[in-house]
Amino acid sequence: MQRVLHPNGVITYTFDSLANQPVTAHVSTRHGGVSPAPWNTLNFSVKRGDESARVQENRQRFADAVGVNWRDVVYGHQVHGTTVAKVESSDAGRWFDATDGLITDAIDLPLSWVFADCVPVLLYDPVRHALGGCHAGWRGTVNGAAVATLWAMQAAYGSEPAQLLACIGPSIGPSSYEVGPEVVQMAQAKLPRPARFFRYPNGPEQNAYFDLWQANAQQLIQAGIPAAQIEISAIDTAQSTNDFFSHRAEHGQCGLFAMLAWLTER
Repeated sequence: MQRVLHPNGVITYTFDSLANQPVTAHVSTRHGGVSPAPWNTLNFSVKRGDESARVQENRQRFADAVGVNWRDVVYGHQVHGTTVAKVESSDAGRWFDATDGLITDAIDLPLSWVFADCVPVLLYDPVRHALGGCHAGWRGTVNGAAVATLWAMQAAYGSEPAQLLACIGPSIGPSSYEVGPEVVQMAQAKLPRPARFFRYPNGPEQNAYFDLWQANAQQLIQAGIPAAQIEISAIDTAQSTNDFFSHRAEHGQCGLFAMLAWLTER
């Protein structure tokens, strides 16, 4: 990924694999907003104690930095699920209820998701010029949120997995994400060959560490996306709190950062 400082002080990251594609995607950092600690400063959540006026100002600053109208941005009310909404031009500015995945083939329609350790997954179809993305925490990961987004693009636009580009953004990394047995048990029940996604650095009787990056990537590979077409940012939010919010590292006292993506004319 590339770090970008915008004239208004907002700092974002962009995906290398999309640099020459007619799609724009930015992942925000915590820099360039107006929120005080512990949400300092570019926070996109009103559910963590920050004031709505500050969050609205942050949304506008992010949109201004990357060149979109903040009133057009489409969001989902994220619930750690696998529901995917098909977004049309007429949905500009809409919030979709109980939705973690969004797909579109509309030009210049910005889609957005928010995170603080959960995994941003972005899919781009360069053949049919369609875009999809999702918010995948551990529940979304084990229940296949990324693949659900791929399937939704396949159903809506005829996307072929072998032609897609996939990006996995900043999120909690495999050396930071310690989980309890309930997470391991659900993964064992739902993921293909789940043992490869867990490490036990403190011994087999201790808690596991879960590799959400590979758990999402391998599901996309199994669904037909070539491994060479999947970009993993490898930015661990729990070890990068200078740039990103981390629910785990900051003990829940933090804001949320965002991913904003849209199709451009080709």
